[in-house]
Amino acid sequence: MEGAYARLVENHSLPRTAAFFDLDKTVIAKSSTLAFSKSFYQGGLINRRAVLRTAYAQFVYLLGGADHDQTERMREYLSALCRGWNVQQVRGIVAETLHDLIDPIIYDEAASLIEEHHLAGHDVVIVSTSGAEVVEPIGHLLGADRVVATRMIVEDGCYTGEVEYYAYGPTKAEAVSELARSEGYDLTRCYAYSDSVTDIPMLEAVGHPHAVNPDRALRREAVSRDWPVLSFDRPVRLTKRVPSMSILPWGSAWSPPSRPALAVAAALGAAAATAGLVWYTGRRRAAYAQL
Repeated sequence: MEGAYARLVENHSLPRTAAFFDLDKTVIAKSSTLAFSKSFYQGGLINRRAVLRTAYAQFVYLLGGADHDQTERMREYLSALCRGWNVQQVRGIVAETLHDLIDPIIYDEAASLIEEHHLAGHDVVIVSTSGAEVVEPIGHLLGADRVVATRMIVEDGCYTGEVEYYAYGPTKAEAVSELARSEGYDLTRCYAYSDSVTDIPMLEAVGHPHAVNPDRALRREAVSRDWPVLSFDRPVRLTKRVPSMSILPWGSAWSPPSRPALAVAAALGAAAATAGLVWYTGRRRAAYAQL
């Protein structure tokens, strides 16, 4: 137990470390923005034609990812589509349907990796091209410490259709560097995970880049640079992963246990398991001695 506590203190004396996760097809199995198209249709924000177009875009995205030109066309389309939408209505729709739409498509492997980083004392940062109104609630659901996402310009409570900040490509790497300066992260110790070749600048910015379910171009780069390639293929509800975990709506007062508490709990669990093994071994030896 003393060794576990000493390691915990040592970890907290080291430079701060973060794990930067792309969202779509890295942490969740679909495009986060397109996943809400049916809900936006039911809320009266888009028409049936737009639903069909976003469904097709989702299919293409899942089939082989999206290159730079396809991503740009989708950005322009979605920016024009959301012009005039009421921001609070969008937030309300996302909050009401978040668990039904997003919880079932979270990769079990990604959720486990996030937990491992937290237990190691690392911050977890979601860095996504999707809009903040979608990404922030998902980040809360995942227990992320910070979120970097695209922001739209808002006037009189409605989107203008113009982009204020676009979290894409080199911009993601710039955001990672800015967070490193403001939060004291040592980027040589940090981790990054993504499925897309467009995120190479973010992957290059850290000491431990990982390709997750990579598109063909990123896979080639990862192999040539000897980056680890991970395959996530088990979407699972968080409530099924941790039966005792109570997932509450975005904006609730719930907060996860502190990381030191989690680490100590893990150490206590390991100590208890070791004690149980020692007890069991002693009983077995005593039983054999009586034979």
